[in-house]
Amino acid sequence: MTDINDSPRLVERPNRDQAPRDKGQPRAGAADSASIELAELLFFAYRDFISDPDTELAQIGYGRAHHRVLHFVSRHPGLRVADLLDILKITKQSLGRVLKQLIDEGYVEQKAGQADKRERLLFVTARGQALAGRLIAPQLARIAQALTDGQENGDDSVRRFLNQMISDEERGKVATLLGAGQPYQNGAMEKV
Repeated sequence: MTDINDSPRLVERPNRDQAPRDKGQPRAGAADSASIELAELLFFAYRDFISDPDTELAQIGYGRAHHRVLHFVSRHPGLRVADLLDILKITKQSLGRVLKQLIDEGYVEQKAGQADKRERLLFVTARGQALAGRLIAPQLARIAQALTDGQENGDDSVRRFLNQMISDEERGKVATLLGAGQPYQNGAMEKV
């Protein structure tokens, strides 16, 4: 089976006016086509946005789940396991497997809460902080380049657009989480 990334040419699209359609389906209007193209752009942007970290992670036998855990734990030291489950929207079983690997290999450490000893708080180790920095650096460079090549105040437009893509129920949680994150400076996440 040929991988889409190995294909030497892009898939040619049929002319929209001549594209076959199911008799029961209405023809997509210009607005629908524009939205579909935006959805496709999001897929391709995500593919490329995650490609550099994927390469680094594959070298150590990790995947995207490891990346997401490491990212949020590095940005929010002392994050509760329960909160991480809520952020990632994954099961305890899925998180447990990934977290065990990160802890066993020295990227993350787990400590009991001070007020409630049953609470598990997560912190990255120096090794985990270094990996998190290597993973996010090419992503930040890609974002900076895209914003530089974009229009003036493009970051505000992109931020508004992405916020609107988040469900109404989750938007407030995400805003709170983003406001509580540690700033990224000089290749490492640090408290300012």
